[in-house]
Amino acid sequence: MAKESIKARDRKKAACVAKYASKRAALKEAGDLIGLDKLPRNASPVRLHNRCQLTGRPRGYMRKFGINRVTFREMASKGLIPGVTKASW
Repeated sequence: MAKESIKARDRKKAACVAKYASKRAALKEAGDLIGLDKLPRNASPVRLHNRCQLTGRPRGYMRKFGINRVTFREMASKGLIPGVTKASW
């Protein structure tokens, strides 16, 4: 489990990205690099990191499910993810 402070920091970054998205797009289209430079650093979507929705783990993230590989494996074994079965041949 990730610390709550780390999860909160990521939520705060996501909110900042959403807040300045339209302004960033307008400045980029106009080619105003000085205006872009004056925006907060966390307004850039590049600074966001995908995290598991259940545990907050930053590594092994599976975009299709929104969770990490460890949680995915546990949930798939328990049959909690519809349409996912363990491979057997």
